[in-house]
Amino acid sequence: MEFVQRQPTSKAPADWFTGDVWWDVIAAGQEPSRLRANLVRFAPGARTHWHSHALGQTLHVVSGIALIGTRDGTVLEAHPGETVTCPPGEEHWHGAGPERFMEHIAMWEGTGGGGAETTWGEAVGEAQYNALRTHRT
Repeated sequence: MEFVQRQPTSKAPADWFTGDVWWDVIAAGQEPSRLRANLVRFAPGARTHWHSHALGQTLHVVSGIALIGTRDGTVLEAHPGETVTCPPGEEHWHGAGPERFMEHIAMWEGTGGGGAETTWGEAVGEAQYNALRTHRT
């Protein structure tokens, strides 16, 4: 057993995100582990670009309100303590609402064998970001 070497907080790349986003790597599993986990902090209005994960992704909201959108126009609103899963290959985006910061833990798996874990697409448009939100009751 050992402590994981902490990495400095990193600013997320503009090629993958709109707005100010920062992350801390929690886990970047080494073979045979394929676990990936980041604590991601989104400024108000910040969000990912469209993307999908080969083996899916799980998002656990720590603070603020997370918005998670899909290509069919659904935008889920997730609150602290709630967890949302995105199935393998589903294009989606996630980020903060327009008025408050949001933090979530993003978890996914590496593919093993060097295949792409995440496929990135275009930026999320304002109409897509501002679509009607749905919250689980």
